[in-house]
Amino acid sequence: MSGGDLDRLAESHGIQIGYVSEMGERKVISDHSKRLLLGVLGVDPDGADYGAFDEAADKPSLRCALPESLFGRKAWGATCQLYALRSGRSLGLGDFEDLARFAEIAAEAGASFVGVNPLHALFMADGGRFGPYSPSTRRFLFPAYLAVDKVKGGEAVIAALRAEDEGAFADLDGELVDYPAAVRLKHRLLHRIFDARVEEIRSESEFERFVAGNGEPLRDFALFEAISAKMVAEGHHAGWHSWPEEWRARRGETVVAFENGEGADEVLFHLWLQYLCDAQLAEAQARARGAGMRIGLYLDLAVGVSPDGAETWADPELTVATARVGSPPDMFNSSGQDWGLAPLSPDALAKRDYQPLGHSFDALTRHAGAVRIDHAMGLARLWWIAEGTSSADGGYMRYPLGRMIDTIAKVSEENRCIVIGEDLGTVPPGFRHTMSEAGVLSYRVLYFERKSSPEFIPASAYPELSLACVSTHDLPTLKGWWNGADLDLRFQMGTQNAERTAEQREERKRDRRSLVIALKEEGVLPERFDRAASGEDPLPERLEQDMADAVHRFMAKAPSVLVALQIEDMLGSEKQPNLPGTTDQYPNWRIRLTVPLEELASHPGFQSAAAAMREERP
Repeated sequence: MSGGDLDRLAESHGIQIGYVSEMGERKVISDHSKRLLLGVLGVDPDGADYGAFDEAADKPSLRCALPESLFGRKAWGATCQLYALRSGRSLGLGDFEDLARFAEIAAEAGASFVGVNPLHALFMADGGRFGPYSPSTRRFLFPAYLAVDKVKGGEAVIAALRAEDEGAFADLDGELVDYPAAVRLKHRLLHRIFDARVEEIRSESEFERFVAGNGEPLRDFALFEAISAKMVAEGHHAGWHSWPEEWRARRGETVVAFENGEGADEVLFHLWLQYLCDAQLAEAQARARGAGMRIGLYLDLAVGVSPDGAETWADPELTVATARVGSPPDMFNSSGQDWGLAPLSPDALAKRDYQPLGHSFDALTRHAGAVRIDHAMGLARLWWIAEGTSSADGGYMRYPLGRMIDTIAKVSEENRCIVIGEDLGTVPPGFRHTMSEAGVLSYRVLYFERKSSPEFIPASAYPELSLACVSTHDLPTLKGWWNGADLDLRFQMGTQNAERTAEQREERKRDRRSLVIALKEEGVLPERFDRAASGEDPLPERLEQDMADAVHRFMAKAPSVLVALQIEDMLGSEKQPNLPGTTDQYPNWRIRLTVPLEELASHPGFQSAAAAMREERP
């Protein structure tokens, strides 16, 4: 097959043979990559099996919910990692009660929403798999976030276990979340409550309605969790790829016998856990709105699922087993990234009228006022990596953007939920315009909003249809950025040499001065820094409170309908929640806040940041 024929064949099946990088450079994937991706799709690269992908014919026709009130009175909110919240009553990691209380505190300070990391179900049988962006399924919730003391009978069970085995509660109050210990403890406590109330639970009408309303997908998930626990107890992994063959098929004889026999009560237990999760999350949203928040909870949709989780086990046809999702080589990762996620099958989505996406989105938006779609470009294309190859051998696989947007827009309108698309990185031409036309807010991060390096754009240049923020969980906190903590970290982790680190220190000095100039031009810079802005005085090496407040005021002045402040920035933390490109070298997704909820409202940094936002966005 000639090069031109191979290109036409690849494009007809949705493979994008060329793309524009984040630096504006035209890139073309190799013929080797085209053949690999055609192979993943089951297409013979040497045949003439042309597909029917037609990007030009696919345009969205629906718009997402976007309250008119936002345009007259713009909102601000606070974001956190739920596990990082700490209180005197929580057990090792933040829970749904902590989320409700955080919302009430933030509402009292003037916030209109609170944002959290993905709450998707992970693996209860393995607390070591705690990455929130690698869920077992996106349709259900992680029971480790349950507030056990708020479950009927929970307080008594906690007290009894403390008296019986105080050691089970040890080491849960450290600087880092000990997920295995916390998940084991919660599982133990919840099972005791369940065992004592099982007959009552069976006949509870609200529970029965919840199970019936969520249908077969909920039962599939509960069954997966029950088998996963059994497999771990027998020495296997929580994910199904390590299970004996007879346990890998949802409809297999062994699995059905377990479901209706010895595993029936354990399946019921996991159904009940999801019922509790749904109720506690609903209460958190009700309390947020009851405290005066216009939006309330702002939840996060991960880009995909783990290849060995509940979703791929129960419905293997929905994802592509021989490919993974990642990102192409770029200026930050010369080899690209492999996120280890299973991509949705474009063919399966089309055959099912995109309902699997709609169901996941509906589950997420049911108890939320806003939702952020992680890596929103995944609605248009995802970087697929064929099994056994590296990211550099991958390529973009297209999805029908119009149908994907219409699917989420329909749910957004039904549930009256605002949609934010995280559009950072390699963004396809025209993508942001299409999303804006569909009422999806853009996601604008201060660090990246530049006229040119190092000059920052003025606050007035931010688009109205956007959520603006200083940083994200994958980037340095404001204090960390100002102090250069991220540069030190990359050097310590061995991902950057001493020469490049020294170069970046000089670049960061220029960046800091450029930011100060932007603050002065916006009229928010404290007077004592005027001479520093003009270059007459040096800038402070460490970020001070009034400078942090000035940055927040700058963001608040943007036309963006939403502005989000990270709780880490409000408290002056230097540690970022996640350092991409690392695994065990950095405590990703484990760092807890140093300030407990009981002291949050009176914390000087929290109050100062909130006051700045209230004054600029009353």
